[in-house]
Parts: sequence; structure tokens; C-alpha cells
Amino acid sequence: MLGNIGLLLGLILLIALALRGVNILLAVLISILVIGLTNGMTLPDVFLQHFPFGPSGAFSFAGNFLLLFLCGALFGRVMAASQAAQAVAMAITQWLGAKRALLIAMLVCALLTYGGVVVFVVIFTMYPIGVTLMREANIPRRLYAAAIALGAGTFTMTALPGTPSIHNVIAANALQTDLFAGGWYGVLAGLIMAVLGILYLEHRWRVATAAGEGYVATPKDEQMRQLAQGNGGQLPAWQLAILPMVFVLLIIVVPRVLMITGVQADWIQFSISQPILWASFALLMGAALCFVLFPPVRQQFVQAAGEGVNDAILPLINTAAVIGFGGVVIQTAGFHAFAAWLIELPIPPLLSVFVSANLISGITASASGGLQIFMSSLAPAYLEAGVSPELLHRIANLAAGGLDSLPHSGAVIALFTLMGLTHKEAYKDIFVVTVLVPMLAALAVVAVALALT
Repeated sequence: MLGNIGLLLGLILLIALALRGVNILLAVLISILVIGLTNGMTLPDVFLQHFPFGPSGAFSFAGNFLLLFLCGALFGRVMAASQAAQAVAMAITQWLGAKRALLIAMLVCALLTYGGVVVFVVIFTMYPIGVTLMREANIPRRLYAAAIALGAGTFTMTALPGTPSIHNVIAANALQTDLFAGGWYGVLAGLIMAVLGILYLEHRWRVATAAGEGYVATPKDEQMRQLAQGNGGQLPAWQLAILPMVFVLLIIVVPRVLMITGVQADWIQFSISQPILWASFALLMGAALCFVLFPPVRQQFVQAAGEGVNDAILPLINTAAVIGFGGVVIQTAGFHAFAAWLIELPIPPLLSVFVSANLISGITASASGGLQIFMSSLAPAYLEAGVSPELLHRIANLAAGGLDSLPHSGAVIALFTLMGLTHKEAYKDIFVVTVLVPMLAALAVVAVALALT
């Protein structure tokens, strides 16, 4: 009982501290101390083993993702310095109109993530484009961040069939299904998420505009603008400017397409088995292409690359700290008792899947981490209860993408850190589009599935 209480208190404390603007690393350290003491864990185990070096430890995550964060931030800086990002943003704005800027951001993020681009890469890629989009359309920074989160972290992550997201792969491997399992349910959920999410953000934008709220530049925005001005202020043609982004996307997606068509090669297997390393390579190649295509940026390439590396450090540390929190949580007796209690809930199995996957992802602050735990510990019980593997695959995916975006989510922390936002400023809109709307979509699918089975 004390372990369960401590687990709950630690989670509440972390969320409360994050919402109050306390440094996330400090908030994590305080919270895991509470969890460790109430669960009978020794301090060396908490702070020197589970938090830093466990399977879901902070340093384990940082070691795995360091190169990706560095390459992503470097690519973002070089795109800004070359003014390629600005050229693409201006072209899109002229084609579709500034009033559709939030929809543009959502659709571009959705296209990238559905093509297999890692969420963190999308965040770094969209930021330099967003600086121009936000300025031209006068979009509040918090709403642009929410549009990125909606496009990159909801329907393409868990709902749409066929996506090569890690969440879809985890479920397919555990249940021996394919990436299109529960396809029609996924399409239904994806439509609900996309439509409700963008309607909400458009409404919030109108309210903000009426209240006189708009874009406010940050020091990082100004640094990017000054780098771009160093190129003489002349925007490259959009057809040329978009090539680095297309190049990055093609490097990531082409191996998957070739594999599906039956082509066999060692480099294809390498790209599929090492998605982080391959995505990092793609981003480096994108930065190199910028160097080749845009002569003015060569004069300050080293400066832009160095600032990109600096951009990566804080988001990486903050994200790793939150991942480490989950690494401590899953080692507690309270968590294992909680997981056992979930299975025994007296509700229909499909509704139980929704509840359990949501809660586990919420506690661990990770959809992929929560889904991995769910599949290894709870999925067999639901299969025995008669839930089909295909339906379990899709509903578990949808549910894992609900409470995973609570304030202590690593992706939320990374997005806010990169864009210079605080939870107090921006979390309300993130909560609606990445927690509330996905949960409503998942519940709608559960209701339809119960009616049809």
C-alpha cells in the first residue's frame, strides 16, 4: 500500500513541479527520491543504478539518442542559416495563405512521421520553418508548438495503419500481427484526432488574435535571423530550398520501400535495424547538402553547426531526466502491484485495455515505454480473455498515445525546451490535442468495437 501511495505522490509531485516551472531535472530527482523511499529502494539503487543506467535510464536514453539530437539540431540551424527553411515557409504561406499556417504545420509533421521520421527529428526540423511561419502569420508560439505535437505525436504515431512508428512495431512484434492490424479502427481514430485537434487549434488561434496575442520572438529566433541575414538576406528558390528536407526524408523512407518490395541488401537491413543511427546519418547528409547548395552558408557553417550542437544539449538532458523517472518507476513493487490490479478490474476486456495501457503510459511518461511494458506483462491475459490480436494491437496503440503526454513527457519537455516555452504558457493546448483528443478517439474505437463484437 505504501508503495502505491508513494508512486502516486511521486507522479503528482513531478507534474506539479513541472507545471510550476521548476527545472525538470531537479523535479525528477525530488520525485524519484519520494518514490524510492516509499518503495523500500536503497538510494544507491535509485540514483546510481535505475535512474542513470537501467534499461530505461536517463544515461541509457542519452547515450542512444545523443547523436540523433545533435544531428537534428545541427540540421535545423544550418537550414535556418541558409535561409532554406524561411524560403520553404514563405512559399507554403503564399500558396495556402497565412490563415492555414497551423494546418500546414500539422500536415507537414504528419507526413514526416508517417514516412518514418522520428518525432524528435520532426521537432528539430519544423522549428526553423516555424520561426518564419509564426512571424508571417502572427501565430502565438504555444499554438504552433501544439500543431507540431498534433501532427507528429498523435494520429500518425498510434492510429493510422502501416506507419513504421516504434509503437506500431512494438505491438506487431509482441502479437505477431502486421503494421496494418486493426486498420479501419485506426483510420477512424486518426480522422477523429486530426479533425478535432485542428478545429480546436484554429478556435484557439481566433481567440488569441481577438485578444491581441501573437508571435513574440525569442533570443534563439533572433540568432537564427541574424545568421540568415549574414547570407545577404536573399531567399533561395523554394524548389532548391526544399531539397535538403526531401533528401533527408528519402534517405529514411527509401530503405523501407525497398524492403517492402522485396529488395535485399545489407545496407537496407542496417537502416531498418538501426533507425536512430540511420536517421542521424540522414540529417547529416541534409546538412551537407545545404553546404553544397547554398554558397553563402559555407562562410558560417562552423558557427551554425556549433550553435546547433548547443541547441541539442538542454533538450537531451531534460528528456533523458524524464525517461530516467520512468526507469525508476518500473522497478518499484508499487508499479508491479498496480499492473496486477489493472488486470482484475471488473470491466469489459477492451475497456480494460484502454484503461491499463493509458495508465501505464501515463506513469512512465512514454507511449513506447508504456506499450512495451503492457505487451510484455498484460497482453497475454487479454488474449486469453478472447481479445483478437489485431484488435488488441490497435486499441493498445491508441490507448498508449493518451496519457503519455502528461507534463512529464519527454517529447513535451524536448518541444518546450527547444521552442523556449514553459508548461504554464503552453501545456493547456498540448494537453487538449495530445491527451484529451486521442483519448476521446480511442474511446470511440472501443465503443465501435464493442458494438461490432
